[in-house]
Amino acid sequence: MDLRKVSLAQLPGVGPKRLESLESLGIKNVYDLLFYFPFRYEDMEAKSLDDAVDQEKILLKGVVASEPVVARFGYKKTRVNARILVENESIMVTFFNQPWLKDKFETGQDVAVYGKWNENRRSLTGMKVIDVNGKDSIDSVYSVNKNIHQKTLVNLIKLAFEKYHDQIETIVPDYLRLKYKLLNDEEIVSGIHFPKNEQQSDEARRSAKFREFFLFQCGLQSIKANDDRNNIGIEEKYDSKYIDEFIGQLPFTLTAAQDRVVKEILADMKSEHHMNRLLQGDVGSGKTIVSVIAMLASVTAGYQAAIMAPTEILAQQHFDKIGKLLAPLKIRIALLTGSLTKKEHDYIAKDIREGKTNIVVGTHALIQDSVDYKNLGFIVIDEQHRFGVNQRKALREKGVNPDVLAMTATPIPRTLAITTYGDMDVSRIDQLPAGRKKIETYWIRSQKIEQMYQFVTKELADGAQVYVVTPLISESESMDLKNAELIYDKFTELFGQQYKVGLLHGQMPNEQKETVMNDFSNKKIDVLVSTTVIEVGVDVPNATVMVIYDANRFGLSQLHQLRGRVGRGDKQSYCILIADPKNESAVERMKILTSTNDGFILAEEDLKMRGAGDMLGNRQSGLPEFKVGNPINDINILEVAQEEASKLFNDENLLNSPETKALKSFINDEYEQLNNFD
Repeated sequence: MDLRKVSLAQLPGVGPKRLESLESLGIKNVYDLLFYFPFRYEDMEAKSLDDAVDQEKILLKGVVASEPVVARFGYKKTRVNARILVENESIMVTFFNQPWLKDKFETGQDVAVYGKWNENRRSLTGMKVIDVNGKDSIDSVYSVNKNIHQKTLVNLIKLAFEKYHDQIETIVPDYLRLKYKLLNDEEIVSGIHFPKNEQQSDEARRSAKFREFFLFQCGLQSIKANDDRNNIGIEEKYDSKYIDEFIGQLPFTLTAAQDRVVKEILADMKSEHHMNRLLQGDVGSGKTIVSVIAMLASVTAGYQAAIMAPTEILAQQHFDKIGKLLAPLKIRIALLTGSLTKKEHDYIAKDIREGKTNIVVGTHALIQDSVDYKNLGFIVIDEQHRFGVNQRKALREKGVNPDVLAMTATPIPRTLAITTYGDMDVSRIDQLPAGRKKIETYWIRSQKIEQMYQFVTKELADGAQVYVVTPLISESESMDLKNAELIYDKFTELFGQQYKVGLLHGQMPNEQKETVMNDFSNKKIDVLVSTTVIEVGVDVPNATVMVIYDANRFGLSQLHQLRGRVGRGDKQSYCILIADPKNESAVERMKILTSTNDGFILAEEDLKMRGAGDMLGNRQSGLPEFKVGNPINDINILEVAQEEASKLFNDENLLNSPETKALKSFINDEYEQLNNFD
């Protein structure tokens, strides 16, 4: 029997109103009810008064020492007071708005009461009276709302389990349950809802976590399989000898990580499968050259390639860099941005349409209706989290299932890569080019700011340029933070007679922002005071100092991105964090950042400290909502689940065996909505 198709109306006492109440919790059928797990447990083991902790919820057992007294107060409010003798001490127990409980207290009778302990008053605010003859146990606590009471939900779950426990079908295949010593689904439901002890609860939750992660990963694998079936990719038969020669004549040697990633991408391109790959690499790890090699390979296969960047500054930088790398070759490259005149735009668009342009670099302008491609085969989306789902889709639709390489310089923690990007193949450049100097990072408090000024003076005298970043544009009454305009005035006062100080923030018109950044790139500006608009994509090799005010206001990943704006040349670079953190978490962030330059380590720490939050930008969904597992704390189970799901979907015989019949049926029904997961 498929319990997902069994109505809750089959249970006693469930009418239209209760159906509506249950649906408000997301419970639509008997399956949903049985798998609606408690979020915590209350320990029903009686405690000694010596072990009681103030404000802790505990169970006390004793003898009723006095007749209960019912008092009324306020509007329809009641209080039941009774004294019980616990370990020869008289304890006052008070129940609010439960007048019927007075019948539970009869002088001289044994009683067990669960409630919140008050150490100062040596009293208990009672929550419930427990069967004194019952065994010590664990009580499940569920997430409920105003439409349904805890007790009602517990009773319904008990009724459903009694009636349908033998109909609960196990979804995870037996070979995996045996391999990892997992419980079947009936044992999971029983062990989580009605645990006899802590060990049984732990075993059931461990099995439930794997089950939940595994089913989700199977859903993502199903999407990938569906994508492969419906979107036959381009078989890009590139000239491998030409590509090898190009790599060989580069003025530098690829790192082992770059070489590995290039091979992964080229293998995808040559296959008939549609490539949907995420390339993640730390700041300065060399993602651009990897994308250039891939685009050149596509051109040798007879296709056009395009790279879309989020800003005109970054697009211009890509265009210049790619132009230099491909200068010796007969490859036509065009730059297409929104600031072009109509005449310039039309001229470039005509060459793209006729196939005269091999590689197009641009911004959102690449997806305008006026831009058509003759034979678009390969797409690179740089800083892909800066683009919305529809924008990325619009570029893909400019070709016929072109291969897609999405790039990000924001290191993605394993947790997010496995869950949110589980439908993509992930390549990772986890090695910096040889000779790249580590950025020295220092944390100072505000009272030592004069030392920072002295250091900046020294670096400017040596011909270097300096970034100064602040969280706010102008002064705020509500937040005591340094602001860009105030700091700009201060730096102009200190350095303005000898050096050029510039100001950049997000509220400036785009044209003005472009001018300021170009002036900084061309060394017309020595000190750039800015908000976080310079976080991504600005490449000024001569900039050696990054000063960040109120650094405790930023997350680790954002601080690391800002730090990555320096250290892009051959000079030693520095990052100075100015912060007066008010709590341990902020202090810890400063210590972590000064201890490592590894963006992947920082991303993991950031996720642990902040949660998924907004780390994914326009990916929007963040971490999926799991009921039992925590992807951050249970990363090891998550990784095993992903590995097993991937193995299963790559083994046609196993996937189509009777052992996985229940799993396939479940995935088809439950994860249909994931096919819209972009």
